Amino acid sequence: MNKSEAVDVIAHRTGVSKADTDRVLSAFFEEAAKQVASGEKLVVPGWISFERVHRPARQGRNPQTGESITISARNAVKVSAGSKLKNAVN
Repeated sequence: MNKSEAVDVIAHRTGVSKADTDRVLSAFFEEAAKQVASGEKLVVPGWISFERVHRPARQGRNPQTGESITISARNAVKVSAGSKLKNAVN
């Protein structure tokens, strides 16, 4: 399912217009990105959580040449499924 399909389903189930549903969904993801980028953890209890994690610099290899390279430190996003989401899958 892509975003437009999700908007269609949510709009149909809630009786809200597709335009309003799209704005709400977009605002949620924009705010989630803003919070995670600032170092805050975003949790939807029982469903999902997003948090920023730091990955330190490390040594790697260029797969084409086998040459050793340094991979720089960076921040990444950790996404964890909550118990309700895990139970829905099983």
